Amino acid sequence: MDFNFNGWGNKQRHRNDSRVAATLSETLGVPYLQSELTGEGGGIEVDGHGTAIITESCWINANRNPDWSRSDVEAELKANLGLRKIIWLPGIKGQDITDAHVDFYARFVEPGVVIANLDNDPDAYDYRVTRKHLEILKQATDADGRRLTVHLLPPPSKLRSNRFTRDNPEFAAGYINYLPINGAVIAPQFGDPQADQHCKQLLGELYPGRIIEQVNIDPIAAGGGGIHCISKNMPDTRQ
Repeated sequence: MDFNFNGWGNKQRHRNDSRVAATLSETLGVPYLQSELTGEGGGIEVDGHGTAIITESCWINANRNPDWSRSDVEAELKANLGLRKIIWLPGIKGQDITDAHVDFYARFVEPGVVIANLDNDPDAYDYRVTRKHLEILKQATDADGRRLTVHLLPPPSKLRSNRFTRDNPEFAAGYINYLPINGAVIAPQFGDPQADQHCKQLLGELYPGRIIEQVNIDPIAAGGGGIHCISKNMPDTRQ
């Protein structure tokens, strides 16, 4: 599915990046579909059973989808991805390059179970946003009518001091941007012993039987991204 990548709202050059979906489709011999929407994979979180969580700041944004309403976006995403229910979070525009991708705010562990970011720094722009998100998620139901169980995973309160973190307002410090893979979960580690341990413990409880592998992602976070941001799900073309 090609969502017409445009450099996160024309913030960066993207001529080659915009060709990825079509190139992969041709290389792997899988059908190519092109949406009418413009967006990114990090802006869509799904449970695999018809429910998605997305942010308004990312999808209802003139830098990607001018003149699109929420109902327009819902109809297109449901048609393209087989969704039955979309849970909308407000997000926040203009504070990071993604305009608040959902993969930094809420992730499905399994249908009906969500991990949510809750920023506890009153001076952070995410402080009020994450609390509003939590209110919405606690009242939300999925496509099958289940009330969501929400687990909280706050960001670190301190970071390692190095050339990636010092004087860098773009540094994306958050644990929500992890990646489940076969047999493991790859998660970030930021040098805050208490927060890093809480992340490892919570993910271990929610993903039993998987190894929780934490890695230093300072060079990635310095550019405003995380582990989920730099990964790409590949279709299984085996017969």
